[in-house]
This record gives sequence, C-alpha cells and structure tokens, in this order.
Amino acid sequence: MAASELYTKYARVWIPDPEEVWKSAELLKDYKPGDKVLQLRLEEGKDLEYCLDPKTKELPPLRNPDILVGENDLTALSYLHEPAVLHNLKVRFIDSKLIYTYCGIVLVAINPYEQLPIYGEDIINAYSGQNMGDMDPHIFAVAEEAYKQMARDERNQSIIVSGESGAGKTVSAKYAMRYFATVSGSASEANVEEKVLASNPIMESIGNAKTTRNDNSSRFGKYIEIGFDKRYRIIGANMRTYLLEKSRVVFQAEEERNYHIFYQLCASAALPEFKTLRLGNADYFHYTKQGGSPVIDGVDDAKEMVNTRQACTLLGISDSYQMGIFRILAGILHLGNVEFAYRDSDSCTIPPKHDPLTIFCDLMGVEYEEMAHWLCHRKLATATETYIKPISKLHAINARDALAKHIYANLFNWIVDHVNKALHSTVKQHSFIGVLDIYGFETFEINSFEQFCINYANEKLQQQFNMHVFKLEQEEYMKEQIPWTLIDFYDNQPCINLIEAKMGILDLLDEECKMPKGSDDTWAQKLYNTHLNKCALFEKPRLSNKAFIIKHFADKVEYQCEGFLEKNKDTVYEEQIKVLKSSKFKLLPELFQDEEKVLSPTSATPSGRVPLSRTTVKPAKARPGQTSKEHKKTVGHQFRNSLHLLMETLNATTPHYVRCIKPNDFKFPFTFDEKRAVQQLRACGVLETIRISAAGFPSRWTYQEFFSRYRVLMKQRDVLGDRKQTCKNVLEKLILDKDKYQFGKTKIFFRAGQVAYLEKIRADKLRAACIRIQKTIRGWLMRRKYVRMRKAAITIQRYVRGYQARCYAKFLRRTRAAITIQKFHRMYVVRKRYQCMRDATIALQALLRGYMARNKYQMMLREHKSIIIQKHVRGWLARVHYHRTLKAIVYLQCCYRRMMAKRELKKLKIEARSVERYKKLHIGLENKIMQLQRKIDEQNKEYKSLLEKLNSLEITYSTETERLRSDVERLRMSEEEAKNATNRVLSLQEEIAKLRKELHQTQSEKKTIEEWADKYKHETEQLVSELKDQNTLLKTEKEELNRRIHDQAKEITEAMEKKLVEETKQLELDLNDERLRYQNLLNEFSRLEERYDDLKDEMNLMASIPKPGHKRTDSTHSSNESEYTFSSEITEAEDLPLRMEQEPSEKKAPLDMSLFLKLQKRVTELEQEKQSLQDELDRKEEQALRAKAKEEERPPIRGAELEYESLKRQELESENKKLKNELNELQKALTETRSPEVTAPGAPAYRVLLDQLTSVSEELEVRKEEVLILRSQLVSQKEAIQPKDTMTDSTILLEDVQKMKDKGEIAQAYIGLKETNRLLESQLQSQKKSHENELESLRGEIQSLKEENNRQQQLLAQNLQLPPEARIEASLQHEITRLTNENLDLMEQLEKQDKTVRKLKKQLKVFAKKIGELEVGQMENISPGQIIDEPIRPVNIPRKEKDFQGMLEYKKEDEQKLVKNLILELKPRGVAVNLIPGLPAYILFMCVRHADYLNDDQKVRSLLTSTINGIKKVLKKRGDDFETVSFWLSNTCRFLHCLKQYSGEEGFMKHNTPRQNEHCLTNFDLAEYRQVLSDLAIQIYQQLVRVLENILQPMIVSGMLEHETIQGVSGVKPTGLRKRTSSIADEGTYTLDSIIRQLNSFHSVMCQHGMDPELIKQVVKQMFYIIGAVTLNNLLLRKDMCSWSKGMQIRYNVSQLEEWLRDKNLMNSGAKETLEPLIQAAQLLQVKKKTDEDAEAICSMCNALTTAQIVKVLNLYTPVNEFEERVLVSFIRTIQLRLRDRKDSPQLLMDAKHIFPVTFPFNPSSLALETIQIPASLGLGFISRV
Repeated sequence: MAASELYTKYARVWIPDPEEVWKSAELLKDYKPGDKVLQLRLEEGKDLEYCLDPKTKELPPLRNPDILVGENDLTALSYLHEPAVLHNLKVRFIDSKLIYTYCGIVLVAINPYEQLPIYGEDIINAYSGQNMGDMDPHIFAVAEEAYKQMARDERNQSIIVSGESGAGKTVSAKYAMRYFATVSGSASEANVEEKVLASNPIMESIGNAKTTRNDNSSRFGKYIEIGFDKRYRIIGANMRTYLLEKSRVVFQAEEERNYHIFYQLCASAALPEFKTLRLGNADYFHYTKQGGSPVIDGVDDAKEMVNTRQACTLLGISDSYQMGIFRILAGILHLGNVEFAYRDSDSCTIPPKHDPLTIFCDLMGVEYEEMAHWLCHRKLATATETYIKPISKLHAINARDALAKHIYANLFNWIVDHVNKALHSTVKQHSFIGVLDIYGFETFEINSFEQFCINYANEKLQQQFNMHVFKLEQEEYMKEQIPWTLIDFYDNQPCINLIEAKMGILDLLDEECKMPKGSDDTWAQKLYNTHLNKCALFEKPRLSNKAFIIKHFADKVEYQCEGFLEKNKDTVYEEQIKVLKSSKFKLLPELFQDEEKVLSPTSATPSGRVPLSRTTVKPAKARPGQTSKEHKKTVGHQFRNSLHLLMETLNATTPHYVRCIKPNDFKFPFTFDEKRAVQQLRACGVLETIRISAAGFPSRWTYQEFFSRYRVLMKQRDVLGDRKQTCKNVLEKLILDKDKYQFGKTKIFFRAGQVAYLEKIRADKLRAACIRIQKTIRGWLMRRKYVRMRKAAITIQRYVRGYQARCYAKFLRRTRAAITIQKFHRMYVVRKRYQCMRDATIALQALLRGYMARNKYQMMLREHKSIIIQKHVRGWLARVHYHRTLKAIVYLQCCYRRMMAKRELKKLKIEARSVERYKKLHIGLENKIMQLQRKIDEQNKEYKSLLEKLNSLEITYSTETERLRSDVERLRMSEEEAKNATNRVLSLQEEIAKLRKELHQTQSEKKTIEEWADKYKHETEQLVSELKDQNTLLKTEKEELNRRIHDQAKEITEAMEKKLVEETKQLELDLNDERLRYQNLLNEFSRLEERYDDLKDEMNLMASIPKPGHKRTDSTHSSNESEYTFSSEITEAEDLPLRMEQEPSEKKAPLDMSLFLKLQKRVTELEQEKQSLQDELDRKEEQALRAKAKEEERPPIRGAELEYESLKRQELESENKKLKNELNELQKALTETRSPEVTAPGAPAYRVLLDQLTSVSEELEVRKEEVLILRSQLVSQKEAIQPKDTMTDSTILLEDVQKMKDKGEIAQAYIGLKETNRLLESQLQSQKKSHENELESLRGEIQSLKEENNRQQQLLAQNLQLPPEARIEASLQHEITRLTNENLDLMEQLEKQDKTVRKLKKQLKVFAKKIGELEVGQMENISPGQIIDEPIRPVNIPRKEKDFQGMLEYKKEDEQKLVKNLILELKPRGVAVNLIPGLPAYILFMCVRHADYLNDDQKVRSLLTSTINGIKKVLKKRGDDFETVSFWLSNTCRFLHCLKQYSGEEGFMKHNTPRQNEHCLTNFDLAEYRQVLSDLAIQIYQQLVRVLENILQPMIVSGMLEHETIQGVSGVKPTGLRKRTSSIADEGTYTLDSIIRQLNSFHSVMCQHGMDPELIKQVVKQMFYIIGAVTLNNLLLRKDMCSWSKGMQIRYNVSQLEEWLRDKNLMNSGAKETLEPLIQAAQLLQVKKKTDEDAEAICSMCNALTTAQIVKVLNLYTPVNEFEERVLVSFIRTIQLRLRDRKDSPQLLMDAKHIFPVTFPFNPSSLALETIQIPASLGLGFISRV
C-alpha cells in the first residue's frame, strides 16, 4: 500500500509547532496526489490549511494508532519518526509516570527529579534472571542483560551511560553497580560489593558539585570495571577517571558550588578532630563563596561528611590518611584566601605574617618564607644562566590558583588510586562489566576547552554507537536471510578527523603551545588558514576572529578560543612544587612522588588499569631521561590517548547503552519540556537509531505472533497447517506491494506504516463484527423482552381492570351518598363564606373605589389640561401637514382614479357583453338559498327540543306542587300539637320553681360540705404528693445506682473482653513474628553450618591429597532397591530360621513375667479348643452312624457327601494325633531335664516350648481360615446343586460331588463354621458391651463437664457483679478450692493405684510358682532326642501382636550401617510407593525404645545424633530433589510425633490405645532432642519451600500471565526489538496446566510420604503465596500485561487454582487468601475506571493491595484493542486522594521470598508398633525384633 493512500479523511498527522515542537491534527478530507494544501483540524478544534513544500512535496508524518501509544519499545511503533518518539516518551513520562523506555538497544532514562520506589531489593530480585524484553524497561533490565551475556557468551560487557549534566547519569550508573553487587555477591567474605558501592560516596564528594542544572553533577568522567571470577561473583573493581574539571576548585559561576568535600569540611568544622584545620563557614573562604549558593536544599553536609568518612574506612583508608586528606583540602581553602599587594606593575608581595598563608604553611608543613617568595617570583632558565624574576599581581593570583588546582588534581588521583587498591582482588579476574559514566554533548552560550573535549569524546562514542547499531541491524537481516541493502547513516568520521587527525584542531593546539609566543589569537588564525573553506564541518563566526564553529553530529557549536592554550598547557611553577615536596607532612610529598612513577595512559599499570593524568607535571611515561619532555605533555594529548584506550576497551566488549534525558531545566518533578527533550534526543543518538531502523524494515513479527494477531483477517480456507505459508498467502492479499514486507526464516519484516495499515484493517473488521453481533443480540434481547413484557402486561391489565371496575362501582356508590351530604354542607359553607366575603368586598370596594376615583379624577384633570395643550399644538401641526399632503393626495387620486376608471370601464363593457356573468350571479343566489334552508331546519330542531324541555319542566312542577301541599298539611298538624304542649309547659314551670328553691337550699349545704372536703382532700393530696416525690426520688436514685453498676460492669466486661481479644491478637502476631524470626535464625544457622562444612572440606582437600572414593558393597541392592522392596504385610516367617540360628549365640535379655502369664493362658486356650474339637468330632461320628440307614435310600449324592465327610474326619484325626505328638515331645523335653538351665528363659527346652506354642496357635488360625473357605464353597455348591429325579441330573451332581471331594472335606466345614460363628458372636457381644460401656462413660464425662461449665459460668457471673477487690478475692478463693479438690482426687487415685500394685504383686508371685511347677511337669515328658530329631517347620503367617513388643535391637557397631542403609542410601521413591508411610521413622523410634529399655543413655544419644547428622547429609547431598526433601520432612515429623506420643506425658497420651501406652519410654526424657528435631524439621521445611520455589519459578509467569488459557481473548500487540516471551503455547512453553500438574505432583508425593495434613496445608499455602506474589510482581513490572483481557485470563487462572484446592479439599488451608492481592489486581484491570463512584468502588474493593500497587496498575493499564479506553490522569489523582489516609507499606512489590512460619501440630499415629514389618529390601537383617 502506498504511503499517500494512508492520508484519508480522519487520519491523524503531526505538524511542526514553534512552542510544542509537534502538534497533532486530523485530516478533514482525503489527500489526492497533486494537492498543495491539506485541510486539517487541530485537537483544540481549530481548522487550518497546511501548505506542502512545493519542492519536496513531503507529507507531514502520520500519527500512530492510540493502541500503540505508550509502548515500552519505541521500535514497536508503526511510524518511526521524531514526533512519534517524542509523544510516546511524553505519554509514558507524564501520564504513566514511567521514566524508562527502550529504543532498540538503547534504554532512554528521563530524570523524574523525584525519588521513586522502583530501586529496592525486591525490584532487583524481580528482574534477576529475566529476559530483557520480558519486563518493563529498567536500568536493572540492562544490567541483567549485561550480566547474562557475560556469563553466556564469555565476553566482557560495557554499560555506557551518557547525557547532559543533571540528566541522571551518575544515579543510573550507581543503580547498575548496585544491581551487580546484589545479584552476584562476592566470592570472598571481604564484602567486595559493599566496597564497590562505598566508592560512590567518596567519588561524589571529591568529584561532584552543584551546578545550575544539577545539584549533584559529576564534574569528571569515570569508567568502572567490575571484575568477576569464573562463577561470576564480584571479586573486585577498578576505576578510570577522565578530565576532572579543575577550574571549579578556584572559580564557580553564579548559583554554583565548589566540590562537595569543601562544604562538608566547613559544616564539620566544630568537630574536635577538625579544630587543628582552623576551618570556618563556607562564606569565609574565597574558593567556596564565589557562587553565592553554599547550601543545597534537602542536603545536610555534616551528615554527608559522616557518610564519606565511613566509606573511606570501609575502603581501607585509615584515620591518619583521612586526616591527611582533610589537612590538604583545608590547606587549599586557606591558600585561596592568600592576598597579594601591588609593589609595582610587574611585581607584587604578600603582607608579612599573612594569616591564610601561615595556616596553609602550617597545614602543609612547609616554610612560610619559601612559599611566600615563590608565590611572588618565578625562575627562568636559559642556555647559559638561571635567574629569578618577580611576577605581577595578576600572574601571582593565577599561579596561586594553578597551584591549588594542581594539589587538588593530585589528591584526586591519589584517592582514586587508593580506592582501586582497596577494590583490587588477588583472585584472577575472569571477566568484567564496565560502567561508563561520562558527560553528554554540551553547548552553552560560551563554550571553551572543557566543552570541546567533552564533545570530542561524544563524537567518538557516537561513532562507536552508530557502528554497533548498524552491525546489529545487518546481523539481524543476515540471520533471517533477507536481502541486505546498504542503509545510509550518519558517519561522523570527518568530524573526528577534523579534531584529532594530523594538522587537526588538537594537533595545531599542541603545536601552538610549544611556541614561545603562542597565543589564542595566533592559534585561531592557524585554524582559519588550515580548515576554513576546506572542511565543510568547520566554520568561522561572522562577527568574531577569536572563535570557530564545528558541526557536530548533534548540533553546531561555537567555541571561544580564549583560554584554550592556557588550559591545554595546565602549567604550574616547579619551584612551588619543590617547596611542597620538601614538606614535613609525609602525605604531601607522596602525592608528588607518585606522579613520577605513574605510567602514561597508553601503557598499562601493574594492575592492568589506566589512570589518566591531568597536569603537565605528571609524566605520561616513566622512561628514564624523558622527564622534562613528558613534563610538557598537554592535556589535549593526554585526553586523546585516554579516549583511544577507552574506545579500544569498549570495542573489545559488548556495549549496552543508557541515554539519560533531562526533561526540564528547572528540576520540576514530572514536567516535560518538548524543546529540551528533542534537543537531547537528537544529541544522544536516539533519533539516529530510529532513522536506521526506519530506513529498512522496522516492524518485525514472528509467524506465530502474526497469525495470532491477524487471524481475524483470514478465512477458514486460508488457514493451513503451515503457519508460514498461511501468513505469506494472507499478506499477498492484504498488501499488494511486495516491497513493503519481506519473509525471513522466523520473522516477517514490515516497512514503516504497514503495521498501522494492518491494524486499521483489523480494527475495521472487528468493529464490523462487533456491530453485527450487537445488532443480532440486541434484536434477540428486545424481542425476548417485548414478548415477556407483553405477556406480563396482559396479565397485569386483566387483574387491574377487574380491580378498577370493582373500585369504580364502590366509588359510584360512595359518590352518590357523598354528593347528598356535600350538597347541603357546601351550601351552608358557601353561603356563609359568600356573606363574609360580600361584606368585606363591599367595604374594600368602597375604600378602593374612592381611592381610585380620586386618582382618576386627578389623572383626568391632568390629562384634560394636557389634551387642551396637545389639541392646539397637534391641530396646528396637523393642519400644516394636512394642507401640505392634501394637495399631493388629491392630485395623485385624480390621476389614479382616472386610470382605474378607464380600466373598470373597459371591464364593464366586456362583462356586459358576456353571458357568463349572469351565471356567476345565479350561482351565488343558489348558495344563499341553501344556507337559509339549512338555518330553518336547525331552528325547527331547536324548537322541538325546547318543547320537550318545557313538558319535562311542567311534570316536575306538578310533582313538586303535590309534595309542597303534603308538607303544608303536616305543618298544620304540628302546630296543633305545639299548642297543647304549651299548656303542659306552664304547669311544669310552676313545679320547676318549687324545685329550684329546694335545690338552692341543698346546694348551699352541699357547698359548705364540699369546702370542708376540698380542704381535707387538698391536705391529704399534698401529703401524698410529698411522699410520692420522696419515693420517686429514692427510686430514681436506686435505678441510677443500678444502672451505673450495670454500665460499669458492662464496660469493665467489654473492656476486659476487648483487651483480651487485642492481647490475644497481639500475642498471636508476636508469636508468629517470633516464630518467623526464630525460623530465619535457623535458616541462617543452617546456611552458616553448610558454609562451615564446605570450608572444612576445602581445608581437608588443601591439607591432604584426595583419597579415592570408597566402594559401595551394597550397590546392587541400592540400585535395584525398588525391585526388591515389598509391602509391610509380608510375614516374618522367612526371617524365623535366621533368627533361630542367631539366637543361641546372642545373649538373651531376661524375659518379663507377663510373658509367662500370657503363654500359660494361651496353652489353656489351646487345650480347651482341642477338647472342644474332639467333642465335636465324636458327636459328628455318632450322627454319621445314625444316618447310615438313611443313606442307602437317598440318592448317590449323599454317599459322596459322607465319603467327603469321612475324608475330612480322617484328616482332622491325623492333625489331632500330630498335635498330641508335639505336645508329648514338649512334655518329654521338659521332664527329662530338670536342671535350672533347661527351664531358664534362654534354654533350648524353653525355646522349643515357645516355638511349639507359636506354631500350634498359628496352625489353629490356619484351620479357622480353611473352615471359612470351606463354608463359602459349601454355600456356593448348595446353590448350584438342585435335587432332580432324572438320571442325567443325578449323574452330573455325582460328578460335581466327586470334584468337591477332591477339593476338600465339606463335613468338617460345618463344624468349623459353627465354632467360628460362636467365636464371632462372642467377640461381637464383647465389643458391643465395651462400646456401650465406653459410650456411657463418655456421656457421664460430658454431663460432668456440662455441670462444671455451668458452675463456672455462674461463678463468673457472680464475680462480675462484685467490686474489683472482692472479685479478685473470690477468684482466688475459687482457684484454691478447685486445686484442693483436684489434690484430693489425685490422692484417692494414688491410694487406689497403690492397692492395685500390691494386689498385682501378690498375684505375680502365685503365677510364678505355678509356672515353675508347670515347667517341671512338662520337662519330665520330653526327651532331648525328640527335640533334635523333629525339625520345626516354619509357618508362613503373620506373627501375633502379643508376640512382639515393638522394639528393635541392634549392636553398637551396627549403628553406622543402620544409618547408612536406612537414611543415607535409601531411595524415597521406592519406599514411598511400596512401604507404609514413615517406616524409617518408626524403625528409628523402635531402636530408640530398645535403647531406652536397656537404660543405655550413651546408645540413645549416639543414635539420635547419628540420625540427625545423617538426615542433614542426605539433604545436603540431594537437597534439590523434592521427593527426597519431602520424604525426610515427613519422616522427621513422624519421628518427632513418636517421641511425643510415647514420651509418657499425659498431654500426648490422650489418643493412645492401652497397648500403645505400654510402649511409652520409661527411662529417658527426650524433650531436648524433640526441640532439636523440631528445628531440623523447620530447616527441612524451608529447604522444601526453596526447592518447590525453584521448580515453580520458571512456570509461574509463563503459565499465569503469558499463556492464553482462553484463546483469542487477548491479541498479541506489536512488539519492538526487545521481543517478549511468546504467549502462544509452543513446545516447551509452560502453561497453567503445567502448574496444576506440578501441584498435583507435589501433593501426591507429600501424600505418598504420609506427610501430616496440617503440614501439607502449610506447604500448599506457601506455594500459592509464591504463585500469587511472583505473578503480581511481574504484573506490576509489565505494562503489556495490564489490560482488560489479561485481567480476565488471570481471574480464570485463579479460578482453576481454586478448583484444584476444592478437589484436594484444601480450601481451609489459607491458600486462597494468599491469592487475594492477585485477584483484586485482576478485578482492578476489569472494573470501570471513569467516575467518582468507580473510584470509591475501587478503594473499597482493593483492600489487599497497597496504594502504590493500585496506582501502579492504573498507570500501567494499556488497551489491547481500540475499543478499550485509557485511564485518565485525573482519575488516578482521585484514587490517590481517597487513599491518602490508608496506612500501608510503601513497598511496590510483594516479598516473593517470604516464608510463613511453620508449625508442627501433634498428630499421633494409630499404627501399633508391634504390627510393623521390616522388609528385607531395606538390608536391615542385622536388626532383631524384641
């Protein structure tokens, strides 16, 4: 697509503007080729015509789409030009508060003039290990890239930081060095990284000063090489300095300062150690007061002095040397106050005993007379003689200043040398990273030698930068196999040649310096003669002969020649130097001795570093015989040599560029001056980078990214399996001009503007699709809404209309009644109101009319008189006017009437002749007749209606007349009744008169009585009222007191509860903090311990020759362990013969008496079972005999059954005989030998007895199992066998019986079944009884606890009602009572236990006697021959619990073998899968139990110590394996729980079984070892967290942020040169499924290892915290991730993690709460962000995010599509205003390394120790079970 085709209506362009540099405008109509004017509209709404250049016809640059504005990389912009770069930087800096931006390989850093929280250690950790394009631009990203390339490419690196003064170069370099020091660490314990950072305060104090542009401006250039060893740890550093601004020592411009160190000295003058320096205020010294600004706002020079001294101490500069440095600096200040007096025009003198000079000489240790003499004189040497010449006052002042500058420069070099010595390493340097902090391009109103050297250095650096950019661009094209066309770029080699080539500016300057009478004017003339009109880059100003102009790469600069020669020579008188060399102050001669030894900048020092000399006294080459020549080497020559060396160093490294931009000249925070910014962008080469990129194919997309972004522009048939071919086909259709793009191997290259065109097509397509979707959805919604509304409306109408009809009927009824009432009432009211109003109206009218009449009369009088006057005037005027106009009117009328009459005459004549006229007349008459007829009809109708009304009125009148007549009759009758009533009234009136008299008498009496009663009542009421008042007063007082007491008690209770809650929370927080602190100390201790072990190993290796490694004797076992590992259910019968062989040789421990009792009981049980079996057998035989008769009659199947039963009986009889024989052998063995040795527990007979009893019991168990099997077979056979009469069926059944006869004996199955049923029923009944007893006891305990609880509550309520003192006494009394009761209960229990113990002792003695008698009786019946001849057959069945006491015995010498096989060489994978969880822990504890049983404290201590050390060795060896760490964490916790469970402490024995309580430790309290094991478990847990963090870390960002879990929601935006990690799930890319699979793996491993559930929850919580913290930190540092669609992706991913928690039943682990900040950040990306209500909602929603995080997310929010809107700056300000009172951490990032304090809740095991089996695969055959 042609570029001109993009200039369509509504396209936006940039036009030049004198104020804003570039202004945005919008096209009002399409541009057509040939148009000379563009119709534009500015953003403020103003229209203008933009005229195109008639020569070039160049169109204004196009503006990028809003979606691309604010990109991290300027090369990602579709249109690459100056206005786009400027606008992008401004938007990022002002709106988003982002100071860093990439421009290809350059990092552009804008000085915010404000402290930003983006340089903390958490930010460093976030950038560490990340790719440069994966995070937002930052100085740390550049530093990480340099560090990574150094390690990956084995090549030295350089970071070149440049910019104007005040742009932030020094700060950027400082942060880069801080990053290296933090991420790499030092290779030794000398803390080299701290020394590297400590060099900054020193160099800033002696090399930085306040200028008008910068409060901390570096007045020298420096190149710091940070050295690394082979493991890429810092081992040292070296610093080179360039062109110190010495003139600042003696002169400062207005509003500037000298170097900081002078003001620091003056601020610290009051210190005791500085008294001898005789310092004062900075305004006292000439060298510090010239600028008039001795103080910097916000800087305390005294504190800075403390920091400087601390840094000197850290770098090994002793206090004596520090005081020496301060003496020299103070001497320089006093030297500046030395004044000279005129003697004559050619000579001067110093006043005698001049105080400043005296102080200077005292401090410097030189003679006053010599110094005073050589300050006013100089020595001249000729070929024949030497003579002394006085100098003028001006020359003396210049010599004084030159001496001061020389001393300071030498001191500066001396300090730099000592800093380098302190940073120098004895270890061989493998590689280095150099940080170049150098002055940027400078141009002022007056530019001198310093600006010339600075701009010369920038020309060299710019040339190197251009070549590097060009080279990278070429490599990219060649790598992608795209045709390379030579790009024309600016080459500043001609400018460099002008300066440094032969006969160049520097060469001519050095030549002029050698001339005896050389001057600046003659040098200027030589420049004009040599270069003017011969070099295009050299010009001469029009109005000056002492200046010249050079066209630099950034701008033209005019240099003033004045002072060039003097500054280039930099001369100082040798006599003054000799005086200083003779000083008694040892440091001063050392400064000047060093300058004779220092090598030139072109040769290397012994350390391989190159210091730079500044003066002619300091020789460049220390070759003998050339001191005088080298003494005259110029500053320009030295600077050129050092610059060449710097360029050689940079060319030998991989450069990284940081360009610092100064946004304004007033140091206002976040204020952007476009003019100054453009000037610096042009000067620093950023725009040149843009131009080189734009000349080729600046926009580059991988095929996958292009496909993902522009998939919407493809049709289904266009999508092929090959993404590359698909993209090619689509591009050929979309962009017809093939020159606009190129296909590389992995990328598509676009020319400028093509991506914007594709974005426009994509936006149009999406907009059309959205409109179509909206149209369809809105139509469907409206139709659905209409149908629903119509249905609802009909229903509502039905009910409403019915209701309204009912209401209306009711209303009509009420209205009829109301009208009747209202009629009469209104009549009365209206009549009354009318009368009142009428009277009032008449009165008012009378008054008003009188008033109005009088006024009217007066007005009429005045009007009448006025009219008379007006009449005469108007009459006169009218007559005059009338006579004047009458004549004219009459004349006109005459003329007009004559003309009209003629016309009318003609018409009449014509009409008279016409018949039509009569017709018209008749038509009018007909119409009139019809109208009259219509009127007559209407009048008839009215007449009829009036007649009808008259009739109705007559009828009404007649009815009314009848009614009135009836009323009259009724009135007549009432009149007669009234007459009669009058007569009765007269008689009644007489009676009333009599009664009135009586009443009067009665009333008088009553009155007197009432008066007396009222008086009495009044007195009584008064008394009652007084009593009531007193009563109410008492009641109110009582209520008030009660209320006060209640309120006081309530307040006290609430206060106590609140205080208790607060104290509890505070204690919990303190506990967690203390636990975290303790665990951190443990972590540090383990790290130091590992460090100690490593050092010890290194010392051993260094001390002796390494010995060959030992051979593993059990390698086959260890390598194939998983193949030979069996489950814990395998019996120990295989080990039985081995133990029997070993037992005679081993010394047997004495057996407990309880074992004999159990054996005796078991023998009795066996005899009873044998007898019952015999009885059952006899009974069955009798039954069989009785059934013989019936067997013949039954079918053949019964014979088969009997035969089967007989066989079974025979087998049982044989087994019975066998048991009898074995019992006889046992008796013979016991009876033949009666010696004590035979009956002893370790004797052979005793062992035979035990083994026989064991085998008998095991045989019985086997028989029981066989009975159960036979019963099941019998039931199945019964179901299969159905009796039939046919011969065939009987034959089949007979065959089946025959088969069953082969399988076993059914008859005996019945017997075994019955016995088994009885046994099971008895067991069930006993278990049921025990369970019921336990239930009853538990209910009793619950009831007692409830009663106790109620009692406590009652006591508490009673205590709360008491006053505080009584409450304390009551609580104490209650506590004493409770303790007394407990003591009494304990005493009763103790007495009962004593009785039980005495009883058991008696029983034990009786049983011991019986066992002795039994053993004697049995030994008589057993012969030794039978014992030996009859082999004992091992039985392959599990051993009974009661046979094993849960202890393991091992020999002392086998301890190391135990640790080796069980810990060091154990593979967790096989053990976890095939054995019970925690088996090693159980084995170790059983070994500890046996040692405790033996009361061997040495063995216990040794075993526990070896176990702990073995676990530590395993974790050190395989500490990065999650399975190993998880396995040993689980086993360590299990071992710890076992030590608690079997410790014998009541708190740990609540859940034990009685058998487990018997296994408790009896001799040792291992509480201290429990604490050691707890600490070990904490260390293992922390190591486990680190391992899983290392595993999860690479997955989190890719899976949670970058990968599109919901495909198609977020499109891929155009990226720049710094390609980010692709969000497409390519092979090897981590996704959310990868994270969930890893979580499943972690969880399954921990569950397999039997880790405690509570501990698993803590691990999961920690994992989720890491996921949430890392994801949120990356979100806060990545602008491209802050969008609405990404918020949806994050919320979906979080929901998947929550689903995983629900599946694993871990929702109560607290893991979900750790994701709350991430969830709120995702919600923040999705919520509306416009109004104040939105701001309020955001503030209330984001309570887990800090204010800094909320503002950061809002600043970073970037629309991915054009449909989204950016967040306004005003909205962000509103958020900040609302959150200003919130007290939260100012830290931006979460601490991803934070580890929650871990706890190990006690988790007792239900597994009985005696049931644990040891598989042979563990190789623990040397352990014996006890």
